[in-house]
Amino acid sequence: MNFKNIHIGQIIHKRVLERKIETLRICKFLKCSENEINTMYTLKSLDSELLLRWSKLLEYDFFRMYTQHLIWYSPVIVKNQSDIKQESELPKFRKNIYTKEIIDFILNQIANGEKTKSQVILEYKIPKTTLYKWLGKYKS
Repeated sequence: MNFKNIHIGQIIHKRVLERKIETLRICKFLKCSENEINTMYTLKSLDSELLLRWSKLLEYDFFRMYTQHLIWYSPVIVKNQSDIKQESELPKFRKNIYTKEIIDFILNQIANGEKTKSQVILEYKIPKTTLYKWLGKYKS
């Protein structure tokens, strides 16, 4: 999965095919025509409320694609003193979505020689800097 260039219509279409959901059911759930559904499959982005409905219908969190993009490709934010004092009413989320189990699994593959660092970066789309931080932090 390429999280750098997300084409949500194609991803939704792939999930529909995986789940083998009939177009008639989709039309009833989303309250739209078959042509509108087919058009959605060609769109690179969708309205968030519509994407939420697709997520419920297909039992898949499509928003996670965008969250993953932010985690991997957003620049590091340098905090100013003025930023620290400002409080926000918006919820705060952790940036790290990798569980300890996932990190251990990947590092074990490297340690056991099952995969090289380059293979891990390519296959799992883990940024090089993230992998090297893990290697430094979780050396055992």
